[in-house]
Amino acid sequence: MMNLPNLLASTRIALAPLMFVLLVNRDLPLFEGLHVSWIDFFAALIFVIASATDFFDGYIARNWNQKTTLGAILDPLADKMLTLAAFLGLMIIDRANAWAIYLILTREFFITGLRVAAVSEGRDIAASMSGKIKTVLQMIAIGFLMMNWPFGELLLWASVALTLYSGYEYIIGYTKKGDL
Repeated sequence: MMNLPNLLASTRIALAPLMFVLLVNRDLPLFEGLHVSWIDFFAALIFVIASATDFFDGYIARNWNQKTTLGAILDPLADKMLTLAAFLGLMIIDRANAWAIYLILTREFFITGLRVAAVSEGRDIAASMSGKIKTVLQMIAIGFLMMNWPFGELLLWASVALTLYSGYEYIIGYTKKGDL
């Protein structure tokens, strides 16, 4: 069912490759004459807009009673596609440590697979508080790294630590129910 929350998640999926192009294809004729800081700004702007859709699709789904099975699958998938595009793009332009990205993406794919499996079993594994804080910290780190601001690397490693911790919480929560 394509309701407003699912449309917002789909928008996030569509914006991810556009942001990725801005990050990794800085030599396109379209960008000729633009200072690299403007390309960084537009990539970051797209990321912020896409990230805002994450808040609004969840808010609308919960408060307007528009939760769907498609949304339970589409929302985390859209989140991962956006962060994947951002982190890989930042790694390609040498603004993000490859090990940090590897650790984050490994956790993200593993937990997303776990959540999709749970949804297919009719179970809901809602995001934990540490998972929500992890997402916000990742988004802040991505923004700092895209804009090439100080402390971006520090924020990236802080998000790695919280990402791994929240992944641990998901695994413990899932195994306590005897499903793993």
